[in-house]
Formats: sequence, structure tokens, C-alpha cells
Amino acid sequence: MKFGLSDVEGRVLHGLVEEVSGDIVVRLDANGFIVFASENVAHLGHDLSAMLVMPHVSDLAEGEDGSALSVFVQQVMIGEAPRGWFEFPVAVRDTEFDLGAVDYRRWYALSLRRIDNDQGEAQGALGLIRSVQHKRILEGELHSRAVTDPLTGLSNRHAFCESLRRRLAVGGAENVVVFAVDRMRSIFMQYGQRTADEIMWGFAKFLEAMTLPDYEIAQLDNERLAVVVPEMCTASTRLWANDVLKTFGELALPASSRAPKLSASAGLARLECTVDWTLRQAELALVMARAGGGMQVGECGYRGNSGYHGASNDRASSVSPVGVAAASR
Repeated sequence: MKFGLSDVEGRVLHGLVEEVSGDIVVRLDANGFIVFASENVAHLGHDLSAMLVMPHVSDLAEGEDGSALSVFVQQVMIGEAPRGWFEFPVAVRDTEFDLGAVDYRRWYALSLRRIDNDQGEAQGALGLIRSVQHKRILEGELHSRAVTDPLTGLSNRHAFCESLRRRLAVGGAENVVVFAVDRMRSIFMQYGQRTADEIMWGFAKFLEAMTLPDYEIAQLDNERLAVVVPEMCTASTRLWANDVLKTFGELALPASSRAPKLSASAGLARLECTVDWTLRQAELALVMARAGGGMQVGECGYRGNSGYHGASNDRASSVSPVGVAAASR
């Protein structure tokens, strides 16, 4: 059984890395001289194909920074360099400048891993050279993905809960409304994930249009969105949520008989006690509103008066807990 990659397979892998990430792939010998580099090394101002003698990797760095880069490479070869990226400046010539070619400094980062032979001795190293600006963009994207929903671009549940904790720390008193499109699972089963994603994206944009700048919107999961409504009493928040549901139902008329008829429901709770308790109350109220037929705003009681307070819309002012329990069955 063959282990590892052949030279041809390695070059194909280099091409994939270059195409997907934009990184420059370099192969060094044991002394740090470049044996191979992907074609995009030309971004550093070096045409290796025209060179009779391949340069040392430290020649890529500008001025005295080449010595520091050389030391880093030596440490990698003897196994003493710490894991991570080594940043160094490169003088790049811009030939398209209006007043003629100019040199300007651009920062890059090198990540290097030693390659050992069968005796465990260093025979070279394989590395990636990445634009620091591009590296910072990637780091920013990773952080953004950690706190935002990739479909809607809204804050995700983790970021939303952290925001609620900060609000509780200064007193709370806001209302939290959890919205959901009714029969979302049935829509997914009948029309597929793409249609479900389009509906959720559209509902998120609709909610953004129905909120004021100081409202906070987040995507809790694949079906539910949450809104923090500040500086508004519970009764006014309930009227606002009812208006949201009514407007959505009027705007979401199917374009054809094959398109799904959309409606939404909501659950309302006061932000108090803990974040988990608040969201649990709002989500319970949402379940009750859906069980009552949808297109309603359910409301759960507060800590001192726990219980379901009913749901309301234009058709009915309230739904009793007994009726909701029967509907859920």
C-alpha cells in the first residue's frame, strides 16, 4: 500500500490550495532554499521560472527582516520554532501606478512545517505564505461566522444570549418576542431545503423592515427568530407583534396554486430572571400560539405570576389554556 503523495499529486494539491485559499505554496530544502513555489509567488515580485538559481526564502523579505526570517526557518529545521505564523514585509513593485512603477511595502505571513526523511532528519519543509491582510479578513470571517447566522446574516443564538445577559446585568425590563413561520417542517418536506431557506431569508428581511433601529433581531435556529423590543410595555409589544403577523400574512399571498400559503406565530415574554428562563417562556408561548391555530401572539406569565396568558389576533382576543391543550392534541 502506498502512503503519501507522488510529485504529480503534490503539485495538483498545491494548485488546489492556491485556487481555494489564495495562499502561496512553497517547498524548501534543508537549507531553506526554495525548491518549488506555486505560480502565485509572482505576487511577491519574483519570477522563479526565469531564475537559474532558486533564491533562499529569506530573500523574499525586505531588508533586515530577511535575517529574522532566516532564523525562523533554521529554528523550524531543528524543531525549535513555535507553531504559528511568522510575519515579514515584502517590497512589491506596482507597475500600473499612474506616475510610473513604485515600490511599496506589503506584509505576508509564513507557516512552515518540517519534512523528515526515514532517519528522522530534516530534508526540507513545506510552507504557506499568506497575505496578512487576507489573513485578517479570514480571521474576521471566522469570528463573524461564530456570532452570526450564515443564511440571514443576523446574530445567532449564542450572540443573542450574550446580549440578553448584558441587558439583564443593567436591569433588563425589555420584552422578547420569538417569531416562527407556521408549518415550516411541512414546507421543507414538500418543497425542499432551498425553498425553506428562501422563506427564512425573506422572513428575516421582513422583520428587519418592521423593527426600529434600537430593536435587536437574531436567528435562534432554522425555524425561529427573536426580537428584543426595548422601552415598550407588554401590551404595546403585543400589539406590535400582532401587526407584524397580520402584515406578513397579507404580504405572503402565494403567487400560484403550487406555492405555499405562509403565516407566522409569535411568543412573548418579559426579559427577567435569567436568559434561559426568558427564552423558555417565550418559546413556550410560541408553541401555545401555534397549537391554537397560528397567526397569534402567545404570552407567558412572569416570574411572580407564572402561566400561559393566552394568545390574541384579529380573530380572537384570547385562547384559554384548556383550549390550547386540546388543540395541541
